[in-house]
Amino acid sequence: MGIKITGTGSYIPRGIEKNEDFENHLFLSENGDQIQHSTDVIIEKFKKITGIEERRYASNQQNTSDLAFFSAEKAIEDAKIDPETLDYIIVAHNFGDVDKNSSQADTVPSLAARVKHKLKIKNPYCVAYDVLFGCPGWIEGVIQAQSFIKSDMAKKCLVIGAETLSRVVDRHDRDSMIYSDGAGASVLEVTKDTGGIISTISASYTLEESNFLFFGKTYNNTSDDNNKYIKMHGRKIYEFALNHVPLAMKACLDKTNFDITDVKKILIHQANEKMDEAIVKRFYGLYDQEVPEGVMPMSIQKLGNSSVATIPTLYDLILNNKIQNQSINKGDLLLFASVGAGMNINAFLYQN
Repeated sequence: MGIKITGTGSYIPRGIEKNEDFENHLFLSENGDQIQHSTDVIIEKFKKITGIEERRYASNQQNTSDLAFFSAEKAIEDAKIDPETLDYIIVAHNFGDVDKNSSQADTVPSLAARVKHKLKIKNPYCVAYDVLFGCPGWIEGVIQAQSFIKSDMAKKCLVIGAETLSRVVDRHDRDSMIYSDGAGASVLEVTKDTGGIISTISASYTLEESNFLFFGKTYNNTSDDNNKYIKMHGRKIYEFALNHVPLAMKACLDKTNFDITDVKKILIHQANEKMDEAIVKRFYGLYDQEVPEGVMPMSIQKLGNSSVATIPTLYDLILNNKIQNQSINKGDLLLFASVGAGMNINAFLYQN
């Protein structure tokens, strides 16, 4: 018996925003001064650090709950279950539904309630709620779903990560090039198979780290734009991630009898290619091991950073043979890990 992911689905918006599409942006510093580099130099440095070449944006008619619904439909179909049998629908996001013409978040009713409505589920005992946990939200939803199932409060749970970050970015901020839109969903349930979720870990660092990611005004001081946008202290986040995420991953693995050499894939939040590579290298260094080739699949090059959607989308794409030279087989040991606003970190060890 094991608590396993029996169905996956993802929705990748059709709108492609390439790096060169930012060439006409006026990038400003936090103080509102023009950055003393040409836009093409800024973009080239950005690509070298993050690995991002392009990202996906939702259409004007779509919102976060729509993307969540599209991915949920696919996961339910893949799991071959009746949606009326779901006990929980957990939607991880950070900004709710955001209208194309405003950065104001709309979270009433919850996105989970909206997804349940779109799925036309009649069962009132299918509980729908949202998780706000930064980029690690989908993993936290999986951990909560596992707890519900282990405690016999549920048999089937649908966990979704969805975001439309293109709606909350300041076009004058270089960091705006990181963010993208998308959704990924998974159905969890008890199966007769062995494996599934083996160990989990979660942590919140808030004493000095809580404002590393925040909502702030545009860098354009001459604008009458009163909207607020996602902002981050990139260097602080980078250092925080390198210092804490490898230790959390190790703590999760060390709860079990598995060895690091047993881990076949690490599915880590796709935020920054260089940062992810450094995290995984430091993780293996804690065991005096070299990083195995191909252990860390990446989707960030083409999909950018879609926050809570990155990991479930990546998992779904690999299972459907849509990531080049990557595959996951039955019995493979996977380590899922994420870091994000809060600052929050979490991970779970999973046997496919």
